[in-house]
Amino acid sequence: MQSLSDLDLAGRRVLVRVDFNVPMEDDGAGGRRITDDTRVRAALPTIRAILKAGGTPVLMSHLGRPKGRDEALSLRPVAEHLDTLLDAPVTFCDETVGEKAEACIASAQGGGGGAVVLLENTRFLDGETANDDDLAARLARLADVFVSDAFGSVHRAHASTEGVAHHVAETAAGELLRREVDFLTRALDRPERPFVAVLGGAKVSDKIGVIEALAPAVDTLIVGGAMAYTFLAGLGHSVGDSLVEADRTDDAFRLIEQFSDTIRLPTDHVVADRFAADADTRVIQGEIPDGWMGLDIGPQTREQYAHVVERASTVIWNGPMGVFEMVPFAAGTLSIAEALAHATRKNNALTVVGGGDSVAALTQSGLAGTVTHVSTGGGAMLEFMEGKTLPGLAALR
Repeated sequence: MQSLSDLDLAGRRVLVRVDFNVPMEDDGAGGRRITDDTRVRAALPTIRAILKAGGTPVLMSHLGRPKGRDEALSLRPVAEHLDTLLDAPVTFCDETVGEKAEACIASAQGGGGGAVVLLENTRFLDGETANDDDLAARLARLADVFVSDAFGSVHRAHASTEGVAHHVAETAAGELLRREVDFLTRALDRPERPFVAVLGGAKVSDKIGVIEALAPAVDTLIVGGAMAYTFLAGLGHSVGDSLVEADRTDDAFRLIEQFSDTIRLPTDHVVADRFAADADTRVIQGEIPDGWMGLDIGPQTREQYAHVVERASTVIWNGPMGVFEMVPFAAGTLSIAEALAHATRKNNALTVVGGGDSVAALTQSGLAGTVTHVSTGGGAMLEFMEGKTLPGLAALR
């Protein structure tokens, strides 16, 4: 893949696929506002690099999953927020392709350059998610150069992520995308040891391929979250009313048998009598009785897992250890975040965190700045670790 520095961008229209799929809420005055601008800020290095090189950044992104045009999912509030983050004017175009979009871009260029254009939500367009080739060609007419900088979307073959790259003569990876690929490649292909993977979340089914890919490569693979109960159930343990993917217990049993020396499972649990922050809770070691559900790893497991992570030289973390959104069940996830911070600080470890819940927990704990790299892509990170070809990356090569 080429980088921005490989291209002459002066005076050129640089169509950039960014990831501005940000959380929003009503602002109380009939509009919408961003509640977390992490993804917007992550795109700033690429936008600024293009401006510095004399190019005109033309940004496109999806937001949500609209069925046709939906003003509640317009990117206009994102453009207004982006305008406060840059020393360059930001023009919002309420169309994504066609004459109006071309006129917006021409106006930005005609003003002497140094301006940014944000196009309307790509998913307002028919054919975006189907990777329609005609739509990809129409998008390409807006560009002299195509830059992909939306790591969170490169695992999807959409018109704005993959198709457009085949219709533009010059393509490159943006600063964010390059950084994501570099850190994940370094962790997976050149890890310093001990190499530890921490996987959590609700579903084993989402991570079977990742476990099969990572287990032979790591020294320890830590499992937490609700997915741990599918493993424990597969081994014949009583897990009470804990969440279990009954159709995946055989897969879980196979993985444990195959990688018994590598995979670690919780030995004690914070359980509750119902799924609520004010539920009755207790710590249980071993079997979980009926009427109780595991919602976090227990104190003994927290200590064991932290001990492993703190001594690691390379750590990849994807998925929380419990229902961290509820205070009584947040301690397990927080202990992993603190252990990663310790490993980064004390061991100079390479620590990479991805997945929306893991990143949210890290941010919530105030530790986001203490790890080596926070990934902006959950699903893309998992597929990258699994060794799958990501269409949006392959199209750049």
